[in-house]
Amino acid sequence: MPKVTIYTTSFCPYCHAAKDLLGRKGVPFEEIDVSGQPELRQSMTQRANGQRTVPQIFIGETHVGGFDDMNAMDRAGKLDPLLQAS
Repeated sequence: MPKVTIYTTSFCPYCHAAKDLLGRKGVPFEEIDVSGQPELRQSMTQRANGQRTVPQIFIGETHVGGFDDMNAMDRAGKLDPLLQAS
């Protein structure tokens, strides 16, 4: 299973929803809280091709996007294969 990384803030409801979705699937993830951390947010923005909002979700080196993007992938049956890839 590829490493899953989620850039979050503590007060973001979409961040909580993304973590809940992955938790229901039993997927471990690394959470990077960018709250009050301008250097971490800058790193996230660079990695996410200029996206500044949270969450920003990565599965391996694939930038999934935010919660809405990941949720749409799940509904379309495309999330599980990406999570299973090695």
